[in-house]
Amino acid sequence: MKSGIAAAVLLALSAGSAHAQSPENDEGLYLGLGYGAFDVQIDDIDQTEDAIDRINDDDNAWKVFVGWRLNPYFAFELNYVDFGNPSDEISSSGTSGDYEIGLSGFQPAVYGTFPLGPVELFGKLGYYFYDVDLTIDIDDLTDDVFTSDTSEEAWSYGFGLGVTFFERLHAKLEYEKIDLDAIDDFDAIWLSGAWRF
Repeated sequence: MKSGIAAAVLLALSAGSAHAQSPENDEGLYLGLGYGAFDVQIDDIDQTEDAIDRINDDDNAWKVFVGWRLNPYFAFELNYVDFGNPSDEISSSGTSGDYEIGLSGFQPAVYGTFPLGPVELFGKLGYYFYDVDLTIDIDDLTDDVFTSDTSEEAWSYGFGLGVTFFERLHAKLEYEKIDLDAIDDFDAIWLSGAWRF
């Protein structure tokens, strides 16, 4: 998450260098890419026979998205998000092994924006259709590999700050919280850029 804090500072400083006028393209299509850092926590993994009480990890993520601005205040967006494959070794209470988590999916979302010249404050409400793949290998269990592959849905919400450069290039910093059933705690910080046509 330290990279997200540094990105926030850079984005805030760069806002002063953006042109002061409002962009002429207040509505229409935009395409973009995002890079993020996320933290994931899974509690009470019953299938591992109490060998693991909690998985808490972080990793990098990326997304691509397409959106349509209805006006300066509202936009619809469709994201494909890949949260990578956080993995690590397990060593606690005499238990050893390793795990890997894979999470990806699609997310339609709606944005509400409050424009302040080239700077925009925004809130986001989204809905994830996602796949979660969890593999746990416990060295001292008889059946030592546990796998779970689920497809589920979840709400997400977030907020952030955006800055428009050259009337077309829009950069934004966003915090997002995802309410997943298969994962107890999941949040992300995104830095993304979009071209407004």
